[in-house]
Amino acid sequence: FFSIFNRKTGEPPLINGWIPYLGKALIFRKDAFKFLLDQQKKLGDIFTVHIAGRYITFIMDPFQYVYVIRNSKQLEFHEFADKMASKTFDYPALSNGKFPDLKENLHRIYQYLQGKPLDIISDHMMKNLQDIFEWKCSQATDWETEKMYKFCCSVMFEASFVTLYGRVPAADGHKVISEIRDKFIKFDASFPYLAANIPIELLGATKKVRKELIHHFLLQNMTKWLGGSKVVQARQDIFEKYELLGDYDKAAHHFAFLWASVGNTIPATFWAMYYLLRHPEALAAVRDEIDHLLQSTGQKRGPTYNIHLTREQLDNLVYLESALNESLRMCSSSMNIRISQEDFVLKLEGNQEVGLRKGDWIALYPQILHMDPEVYEDPEEYKFDRYIENGKKKTTFYKAGRKLKYFLMPFGSGISMCPGRFLAMNEMKMFLFLLLARFDVELVENKAVRLDNSRMGLGILLPDVDIAFRYKLRS
Repeated sequence: FFSIFNRKTGEPPLINGWIPYLGKALIFRKDAFKFLLDQQKKLGDIFTVHIAGRYITFIMDPFQYVYVIRNSKQLEFHEFADKMASKTFDYPALSNGKFPDLKENLHRIYQYLQGKPLDIISDHMMKNLQDIFEWKCSQATDWETEKMYKFCCSVMFEASFVTLYGRVPAADGHKVISEIRDKFIKFDASFPYLAANIPIELLGATKKVRKELIHHFLLQNMTKWLGGSKVVQARQDIFEKYELLGDYDKAAHHFAFLWASVGNTIPATFWAMYYLLRHPEALAAVRDEIDHLLQSTGQKRGPTYNIHLTREQLDNLVYLESALNESLRMCSSSMNIRISQEDFVLKLEGNQEVGLRKGDWIALYPQILHMDPEVYEDPEEYKFDRYIENGKKKTTFYKAGRKLKYFLMPFGSGISMCPGRFLAMNEMKMFLFLLLARFDVELVENKAVRLDNSRMGLGILLPDVDIAFRYKLRS
């Protein structure tokens, strides 16, 4: 059913499935984590798998990651990402030569998501989160029951939308954003299939829904929204310089940016909240840290009081950050991909060499690292303080007695690292801070929620079911 052989001297063993073209795609999609672990036991830390017409060489040893990550000249990422995103979100590829320097110009805009500009956008996010919590929950004097994923999706989507793109001035602004969110959820359900290069025409109403979503971001609609962010305004200004970029194409870019902002943040927020509510000792420790900060800064936690947090204060919430990192460790399943630009030999630690052909894919699969019992004791257990040591952030983890450079990789690596990761972390921390500062929260259902593996390799895994919880204003 499969054959393992060396294609050329120096090339890794190949796992070549018996189904033409598909190779091992079906078994990989069913459970990539188990499949890769099984191959590692048989073949060692480096092997190539034939998956849907691609030859993907997996580097399983985390000490070798650095040799892949720093080799950005011969192992490229951006062209691959551009092709996938352009097809998924329906805009012309940036690398087709019609839009000189557009990729570089858009990349420079990410400066608005770092440093002082990050403080500004985070402050806006905090205010918008508080407004949404107040609008949604201020009447919860008695217990209110909702589904947790739906709740996280509602709050985080609107907070992100308003912070990035501005408020919808209509009297029913919440309803308008809610309608956009509902379409977004429908599109997002098809995202794994689009990422797998399945034609959108085979995915039911997805093409129609995508078109409707993109139309929301046409310039005549966006100009009506009030108080948008500098990062979105800067993107608009750049798009206007390219005459060959049509109005629909520009709108599609804006929609893609929205997806990048919330597609993984929403499920990550769900898991952080879910694990806290499942573990009372974690919930108590994080809430105590939050209450201590409010008390020490003279801030009140009632629903009518605005809370302000500096970046330094957010960074110093070590229990909150550790709990969030632990949930990210357990639910992230991103595959870090690079594409060989030429036939060459990748040199690794210990005089190891890997022969690669032009067009071959190299992949790191950090979920293997995240669940490695040598690195993380009892990796399938949620330990909210795993990233704390002597009351401070723990940043040293070991495998085989050696310190790891990379030990937590939910946002990718090197040139493929998510440029919005700092804003995403801040937003998730602020959501949890406000939730626990203002509300008593507890689970209503006592059922286990598991990871839905349909997005393996694409980022944060979704829950397989939603779960009910209840909340009321803290006294």
